[in-house]
Amino acid sequence: MDYISTRGSAPALDFEGATLAGLASDGGLYLPREWPRFTADEIAAMAGLPYAELAARVMQPFVGDSLTPQRLLELTTQAYGRFAHNAVTPLKQLDEQHWLLELFHGPTLAFKDVALQLLGLLFEEFLGRGGDPLTIVGATSGDTGSAAIDAVAGRARVDIFMLHPKGRVSDVQRRQMTTVLAPNVHNIAVSGTFDDAQAMVKRMFGDAGMTSRFAIGAVNSINWARLMAQVVYYFAAALQLGAPQRKVAFAVPTGNFGDVFAGYVAAQMGLPIERLIVATNVNDILHRALTTGDYSAGTVTPTAAPSMDIQVSSNFERLLFDLGGRDGAALAAQMAGFEATRAMQLTNAQRANLREGGAAALFSSARADANDMAASIRWAFDASGELLDPHTAIGLHAARAAGIGRETPVITLATAHPAKFRDAVERATGQRPVLPARIGDLFEREERLVELPGDYAALAAYIAKHAVPRG
Repeated sequence: MDYISTRGSAPALDFEGATLAGLASDGGLYLPREWPRFTADEIAAMAGLPYAELAARVMQPFVGDSLTPQRLLELTTQAYGRFAHNAVTPLKQLDEQHWLLELFHGPTLAFKDVALQLLGLLFEEFLGRGGDPLTIVGATSGDTGSAAIDAVAGRARVDIFMLHPKGRVSDVQRRQMTTVLAPNVHNIAVSGTFDDAQAMVKRMFGDAGMTSRFAIGAVNSINWARLMAQVVYYFAAALQLGAPQRKVAFAVPTGNFGDVFAGYVAAQMGLPIERLIVATNVNDILHRALTTGDYSAGTVTPTAAPSMDIQVSSNFERLLFDLGGRDGAALAAQMAGFEATRAMQLTNAQRANLREGGAAALFSSARADANDMAASIRWAFDASGELLDPHTAIGLHAARAAGIGRETPVITLATAHPAKFRDAVERATGQRPVLPARIGDLFEREERLVELPGDYAALAAYIAKHAVPRG
């Protein structure tokens, strides 16, 4: 299995190379050259497997010769052994049709752990084979940072520099990053929005002055290996509710489109998915793109769901590449126009494939404002006693508004533990969720971070001073 860039001009890489590179040298994102596909019988045979075994089975076609099946299974067993629930990603029923897929039982209480616990091990595995030390540079709107830091803290031959928008993440999210005092962890609070931070990270991957001195890698969902690991829980949930004989629908709260695109990949692999419901908050660029073809960035509005406060959804490029016939040169020109103007219309072919194109016609979308979010939190608590974080509540709002027939189960991805957003949950329900005991002393721990202006030169200088160079 080799990997090609969405923008067409970067060299193809194997799985190991794509994992360590993160972003392609032409500014594009790596994707498999072709989608592997399971038969219905092969999917049915996965029913009942422990999560680590299911993960190894689903991911093996993507890994190719970079890992043996036995070594991949050893890594998945190690990664998911740290989760607080034996099912790793358990399902919970809300009513006769709606379910929650709880993705927050990892060490940092968010869905990012499912991928990043494995990604940290993959980095360690591949870096142990030689080559340059890795300098991870990432941006987070809340949860990626803590999950990535937990996954690589203290690991040899890797440093991590994680940017977050100052004052725009929850206190729990911030402390889960800044209280990790390992010497290879560097937390950076930058002025501006997540989009500003993400733009600086992507600029660094294209900065020859930096990439010639440091081996820069990614942990955001621009890294294919992270997205690949997220495909697994779609299989796990669907199998529990009757796949492949029965279709299911998924509602996915999203900002950067990675989690939704993982569902799209699962469908390309043969998993029978009725619908992927893309749920956004008022920062609704994805909802506008999917409904009207208008992918134009507006001003980021801070909300109680900060991980969705994004106006540039990096992983949407992967979908556009697939919908546009995998024409890298055409997509490179389209994205260059967007990066110059922050405005873009989907092409006729992309829009047609969204509406009519077989598996690509999976998508619908919905937008939720603050009142919708609060009402969804209250509904879940009143109906089933479940407390939802704001992101999950937005997903559930979209699920209940989607008009899916009652014969089809609808699974909302529960992306974070409600205690990560205690104030918003308490305002909606009167109930203040409690942090699990394993991180209950979070507010007593020492914090360490630096503050930088939203200026690329300042960021590059800081990283150059603290990172370990090539050679």
